[in-house]
Amino acid sequence: MRDRADSVKVFVETGRRRAFAGASDWPGWCRSGRNEPEALQALLACGSRYAGVVQALGLDLLPPVDTGQLLVLERLAGSTTTDFGAPDAVLASDEMPLGPEELRRLVWVLTSCFRAFEAALQAAEGRELRKGPRGGGRALPALLEHVIEGNRAYLQKLAWKPQPAGSSPLQRMRMSEADSMDALTATAESRQPATGPRGGKLWTPRFFVRRAAWHLLDHAWEIEDRLE
Repeated sequence: MRDRADSVKVFVETGRRRAFAGASDWPGWCRSGRNEPEALQALLACGSRYAGVVQALGLDLLPPVDTGQLLVLERLAGSTTTDFGAPDAVLASDEMPLGPEELRRLVWVLTSCFRAFEAALQAAEGRELRKGPRGGGRALPALLEHVIEGNRAYLQKLAWKPQPAGSSPLQRMRMSEADSMDALTATAESRQPATGPRGGKLWTPRFFVRRAAWHLLDHAWEIEDRLE
């Protein structure tokens, strides 16, 4: 089923030096800019790219064609994490319970993002990624390790103990994906605690998917762009 609504629900998170805009109902479709207008334009620009990702598992999306179709429903204050380069604000919808049907949809979306990252890795195998103007940018093995460690940190935010490390980076990545799906399901079904051992609040399943999906696509697209 194709869906091009008159508007796409969007949130904007604004820090002191950076802003993020994201599609509230489409985890991973989230981009940044120096301010709200730039972030919204960046979000619009990658709409077709994101649609291609979710189509991998049958979630068909026809993205909007101009920023007038981006309906900003939430504007949130950013943090030092926002300025560092990662979306960090909790949406009102992140606190809502997650029913079985929507859980299945979020599993599909997150799985699509894992597939996109792995496809980018495979496309870049044996090739050198272009460096930035000052020689910056991680090499492919370092990028893979960064994403694996990021996933591991995100799982800790759900009080989930990851499986023992695999024998190869790609094996570790696939084990991290399996852990992510198991942790998401257990948390959504209230089989995981809501607070940490010292009483700190853990992530909700919706926020977990938003953050993990963004991180996977951010680096998948980085790899693709640095191969051009």
